Amino acid sequence: MPGIDMHAHLAPDLRPVDLPEVSVDVDGAALLNGKRIGPADLYHPDRLEEHLDQAGLNEAIVSVPPPFYRQRLSGPEAAAWVRAVNDGLLAVVAGRPRLTPLAYLPFEHPEVALAEYDRIAADDRWAGVVGAAGGDAGPLDGPALRPLWQRLDVDRRTLQLHPAHSPDPRLEPYYLANLLGNPVETTVAVAQLVFGGVLGAYPGIRFVLVHCGGCVPAVVGRWERGHTTTRPGVPALSPTPAEAVRTLYVDNLAHDPAVVDLAVSVFGADRLVLGSDWPFPMGTDDPFASVAHRGGDYARQVATDNAARALGRERNGR
Repeated sequence: MPGIDMHAHLAPDLRPVDLPEVSVDVDGAALLNGKRIGPADLYHPDRLEEHLDQAGLNEAIVSVPPPFYRQRLSGPEAAAWVRAVNDGLLAVVAGRPRLTPLAYLPFEHPEVALAEYDRIAADDRWAGVVGAAGGDAGPLDGPALRPLWQRLDVDRRTLQLHPAHSPDPRLEPYYLANLLGNPVETTVAVAQLVFGGVLGAYPGIRFVLVHCGGCVPAVVGRWERGHTTTRPGVPALSPTPAEAVRTLYVDNLAHDPAVVDLAVSVFGADRLVLGSDWPFPMGTDDPFASVAHRGGDYARQVATDNAARALGRERNGR
């Protein structure tokens, strides 16, 4: 079945750059303080193309994974790093038309994120941008990010939110930083966008959530209840929380068809897209598996029409 994997990862080619703490081994893999970043497949775009062949898909939307976010760099260091990462990702996908990249923006340094967006905005090789949900990103409803939101809104950009890391030390055992921390970080980020009025103020931004929206499908009813009963600190919102989340796109990577059904009811049937999280173990080799129970027509809609809308392609005929 043709379609687009909206959530896949590759490492950038960092061989041309000289950056502190970062080196490259003889196979081109990036090393941070001497340790390779990510699994081996991350450095082989041909293997991602093989994944697409096996899944019957024509395209992957590709971003660098969280270990490349390096959120604790200083502003000047982050500016040099993000330029190297984005240029390196373009180099990796060059000549591979099935692999379309997202440019990384460091939200923890809003002025750097805006400057990097200005640098890449006119380059139509990018499908959109990606930024961190949580970790050290700072509040997404803060005033420092408003100029960036304004630019993305005017340009009607696609923005994927991907969890960075969990700062909660309670989640260090049992792999909970990923099993629980990642979905929670996405949920906190969405709560900031909802209650901070970002989604209502900047409707031109196409926000795409990974991991089936984290915990959002399970808690948005509670958010709505807090709004309708005017709980302390909850502002009067238009759109309301339940209305606001229906402006988001969300991938189907829930590992549970019942959770996908819940996400469809919360976000809308036209808001679900495919996502594999390739090549990470918490991803899936079969992005269609969790939507197959809803029938072939809907699986096709998720992979094609919904993805096209999430990428803004329905208006330019791509």
